[in-house]
Amino acid sequence: MNPSPYRSFHFLLQMEWLLIATAIIMETLLPFHWSWLLIIQVMTILVLGMMGLWLPITSLKKKVFYTFLEFALIMLPATQGILATRPVFLLCLVLLMRSCLIFKRSGQIVVLVLSLLSYSAILLTKPIELAKPQLAEIVWDSRISNILLFGLTLIFALLLINALLAERQSREKLEKVYQELEITHHQLRQYAVRIEDQATLQERNRIAREIHDGLGHTLTAQTIQINNALIFWQTKSDQALIAIKQAKQLGAEALLEVRKSVSMLRSTSLDGRSLKSALDKLFQDFKNSTGIEISPNIYLPQSLSSEINTNLYRIIQESLTNIHKHAQATTVNIDLLQEEGYVRLIIEDDGEGFEPTQNTTGFGLQGMKERIASLYGQFMLDSQIGKGCRIFVSFPLVNLGTQSSYDSDSISR
Repeated sequence: MNPSPYRSFHFLLQMEWLLIATAIIMETLLPFHWSWLLIIQVMTILVLGMMGLWLPITSLKKKVFYTFLEFALIMLPATQGILATRPVFLLCLVLLMRSCLIFKRSGQIVVLVLSLLSYSAILLTKPIELAKPQLAEIVWDSRISNILLFGLTLIFALLLINALLAERQSREKLEKVYQELEITHHQLRQYAVRIEDQATLQERNRIAREIHDGLGHTLTAQTIQINNALIFWQTKSDQALIAIKQAKQLGAEALLEVRKSVSMLRSTSLDGRSLKSALDKLFQDFKNSTGIEISPNIYLPQSLSSEINTNLYRIIQESLTNIHKHAQATTVNIDLLQEEGYVRLIIEDDGEGFEPTQNTTGFGLQGMKERIASLYGQFMLDSQIGKGCRIFVSFPLVNLGTQSSYDSDSISR
């Protein structure tokens, strides 16, 4: 048979050959009479069985012609008295089984009806030869019963085979979906590894930039002051002393820069705390170390996923770092609100501002943009020289892992 259906469903093949073998036994042994006609009978059944080694599954014309040949191999010998009625019963079942594999439901019903009509015609037109005429009624009742039984058998076989095929198709679909899920899972793991590597590289580059701009600049200035002290040591001792004091102050600033970098490397974002608690500590530490006042307004009625919390914390942290290093600000206003399915973050300072078109290539701003892009959000920056800076962030909560439980730490202040 065609390998597509029978490779995956050997039960039908085994059932078909069982019916073919039973038909041969009924034709030859019940009763057995050797003759050349017997060879023709067996060959007819075997040819019908061999046709099952190939099934047309593409062209409708081929399917119809194939089914017509099957009917001809069954009905022509039966109408000529070559095949008995009992094997026809089984061979029609084989024909119906094959129709379930090559036709849709409408074609299967047509084959069922034609098989039933053909078997009925053979059975009803068969002459009755009885010694007692009164037994004719019994014979007719028996034939009608056989026809009804044959019809019910065909219907049952049709339903059973379609149910088995549907179950098999469902299993194959599930296996296909499972394989696709495995492939997708593997791709996601590879993507996660690439994202992790990229994030590590970006963080490494950012820390390198921080060390270069902060610690490197401080150490360079300290080196200059030490060289001045060496130059003025014998001729101008007062200026040499001033240079040494400045070098000492620069050394203290460099040490502070190192401690900040190490603290940032050891930081694990929220450290298991809620976003509200982590931000409170961040704001307090920032005020204590810089003297810059922070006015926060946080309203998050729904708790957010760890991914969102981490990104928000890092964005605010990076913004405060930039304000401290570049803005010369005295106060910072931070609004973090959740409303109408969106999270909105506004960070505004009263610093000296800058020209956005000339100062948007730093690692800090680039990192914030990438974090917002990962949340499918929007990032806007507005700044003018002498008028401070304003950062606006907005992203939707749909499919970003919000939870409906109320966060008691998220209150308006």
